[in-house]
Amino acid sequence: MCQTDNLSQIPIIVYADHELTKDEELLLQHCSENMTIKSVNSPARLLDEATLFLHQLETNLSKEKRSMLHMIHDKQLILDNKRVLLVDDDTRNTYALLLVLEESNMQVTVAKNGIEALEKLQENPNMDIVLMDIMMPEMDGYEAMQKIRQQPKFNKLPIIALTAKAMKGDKTKCIEAGANDYLSKPINMDKLISLLRVWLYQ
Repeated sequence: MCQTDNLSQIPIIVYADHELTKDEELLLQHCSENMTIKSVNSPARLLDEATLFLHQLETNLSKEKRSMLHMIHDKQLILDNKRVLLVDDDTRNTYALLLVLEESNMQVTVAKNGIEALEKLQENPNMDIVLMDIMMPEMDGYEAMQKIRQQPKFNKLPIIALTAKAMKGDKTKCIEAGANDYLSKPINMDKLISLLRVWLYQ
């Protein structure tokens, strides 16, 4: 379907009640190059994406469903007091991200490389999400993500990979290493906030 031109414009919402396998994630990544694909893992996110795609008027929804949508669209409520581990060796980039994250009332812990990231996670195992730079000294983001995923307690910890350049194949490589999502630098802060909302919504 993802290779059929007359079907490639149809948006697809993937809803699963289980963790996707690596093969399933790679298949979705391949198809997302030609199609609009949204992956959701909760009924509330499914409702939100379906409503957006179908341009359904919110006033036509039940009170309960409208309440679910309001929760999703309240950026402050979703990000408020969430704990984020920011891993980046670029002080300018770290400072810029810190400003945005702290303005959203998030609790930020900073690490300068993969080794420090692993140490910070051991000290603070209740992190809600990780922003992982890829190109770093001592231990890069790929190796750090692999080591994080080797620990069962961090299997479901959302990780967003940050890369210096948008190179072909980067996204697939990041997903294979353990990332849930991917952003290229310079970071689009609005897109970052949107991704944080997606992965932090419970």
